[in-house]
Amino acid sequence: MDMLTDFLAAIVDRIGENWTLVLGGAVIGALFGAFAQQSRFCLRAATVEFARGRIGEKTTVWLIVFTAAVFGTQALDATGILSTGEARQIASPQSLSGAAIGGLLFGSGMVLARGCASRLLVLSATGNLRALLSGLVFAVVAQASLRGFLSPLREALARPLTTVTTGGNDLLAMTGLDTVKAVTAAGIALILSVIVATRQNVNAWRAVMAFLVGMMVPAAWLFTHTMRGIAFEPITMNSLTFTGPSADTLMLFLTPPGSMMDFDIGLVPGVFLGSFLAAWLTGQLQLQGFHDGKSMRRYLAGAAMMGFGGMLAGGCAVGAGVTGASVFAMTAWITLFAMWLSAGVTDWLVDRHDEKPAPSEPALGQQPAE
Repeated sequence: MDMLTDFLAAIVDRIGENWTLVLGGAVIGALFGAFAQQSRFCLRAATVEFARGRIGEKTTVWLIVFTAAVFGTQALDATGILSTGEARQIASPQSLSGAAIGGLLFGSGMVLARGCASRLLVLSATGNLRALLSGLVFAVVAQASLRGFLSPLREALARPLTTVTTGGNDLLAMTGLDTVKAVTAAGIALILSVIVATRQNVNAWRAVMAFLVGMMVPAAWLFTHTMRGIAFEPITMNSLTFTGPSADTLMLFLTPPGSMMDFDIGLVPGVFLGSFLAAWLTGQLQLQGFHDGKSMRRYLAGAAMMGFGGMLAGGCAVGAGVTGASVFAMTAWITLFAMWLSAGVTDWLVDRHDEKPAPSEPALGQQPAE
């Protein structure tokens, strides 16, 4: 820990606090992007597979990512390296109604767009133009929901029920559990996920990449926590999420240079670069477009639902579904459950009885056929 502090302090002395945060976000984002691209990590793919009565590779990969993130984060807390109580999701009031409604919208949206927010970003870097356009719509709607014309609606939906009325957002404190029990449970769950992966004959490389995707969550917690002790300006302890950062990155191109320089600004370009390099090195770069106008309307509607739903819920499939859950924020678990529920229902209503996507247009949660 002291070595990391000294290392980051030396970087701060050279390039300043803001650019150190940007650099850290870019490095962690690049690693996340590369690992996610190789593991094909995607919540949409996992929920659809599970909803159709099967626990296969897609579900197993998600379970490894999820349990690794929770285990790593709780291990840092249990050893006293950081306190998860300092996380934004725990330290500040959150919306319970927003978590439920936003999660439902996001879950349906990711089925329509055939990929969650992080998956859209990863696939954009591999040449998937559907993902790129959908990702832009996601970012625009997220920004409109945060500060634009959709913000009054978001605030109205988030206002009815908050964690102020429940006495906080920390599930461990509410249930009387400590971090030792949490990290033990997460460790057991991780081992079980690996066992399931072995029995499902999941490729070992893909399983390792999934584990490393999950470990990027505690890595980001550790980085931002360490920076809090170095920087003079207040820094929020945060980890991976893509709703707010996508909106901020979009606005970066519309505002004067040098504004909004923080961890989130480095994250999105980092994920894009890491995904591109991983796809390039493994020969998976391929330009892909929309199949027809109907599919285009579906993708863009789904992206818009994810943009609004993610901002309302306070996080996306990664931000709430993995990062928030790793610190046992109650709203994050509500959002995650709502995503799984609405994704399964939407798949049943929209896709279950339809034909599979044509070879020219594979689902965003999958790799193109070779």
